[in-house]
Amino acid sequence: MKTMYFARIYITLKPTVNDPQGRTVMGSLQNLGFQSVSDVRVGKYLEIRFEDSNKSSAETHVEEMCDKLLANLVIEKYRYEVEEE
Repeated sequence: MKTMYFARIYITLKPTVNDPQGRTVMGSLQNLGFQSVSDVRVGKYLEIRFEDSNKSSAETHVEEMCDKLLANLVIEKYRYEVEEE
């Protein structure tokens, strides 16, 4: 019997990768008066619901999704949370 799982995936640029979108957001925040902002990094957040046989298998499948499609492992890193629904 399969169980429904819910995954939250956070994908960010590796610290050594330049983030032009983050710099643009930082500049805009500073222009709006938020002078204390010293750095912004922009990333991606995904929520995925799917069925799987157990939590370990669900986590393995989330890693495969990230490695094969969702994250560019050359410039991005990811972390995730998987919970049973």
